[in-house]
Amino acid sequence: METWDVLTSRRNVRTYQDQPLPHEELRRILEAGRRAPSARNRQPWDFVLVTDPDRLRELSQVWRGAGHVAGSAATIVLVAHIQDDPDQRDRMRFDLGQAAMAMMLAAADLGIGSGHADVSDQERAREILGIPGDRFCALMLALGRPADRPLRPIGRPDRRPFDDVVHIGRW
Repeated sequence: METWDVLTSRRNVRTYQDQPLPHEELRRILEAGRRAPSARNRQPWDFVLVTDPDRLRELSQVWRGAGHVAGSAATIVLVAHIQDDPDQRDRMRFDLGQAAMAMMLAAADLGIGSGHADVSDQERAREILGIPGDRFCALMLALGRPADRPLRPIGRPDRRPFDDVVHIGRW
């Protein structure tokens, strides 16, 4: 896809076709996250790729809004060091958001839908994935071919009007 088509096609997808994703496509999505920008190039992330259906079902229980993870073809869990310093924590969260968006856009470019999910039960997520105690699971990105309709540019997105959001020069 062209860049603009990718940007206007990406949407949250929470129902997926029952088919695996090719290793090369998953690797490309992960590479997009690895290449994402970060403050001082710290790259404060690790990514855990999960494709095992039993493990995906377990992961779907670590947050009340993560049910779609169980039906995904793959889920990427973004992991980072626990930060006590509020400034470091804010920068790290911003960096993780950039990595997540890079992966979601790379997925959309391949026609793969994505749906993000939080992680509220950190202990359970650590247990399922073997994550060290000095790290936390920041978020999950469920991936799969959309079950309802393929990704394509959305002409009328459900967004606030441009002129309500954009302020030129000053508020």
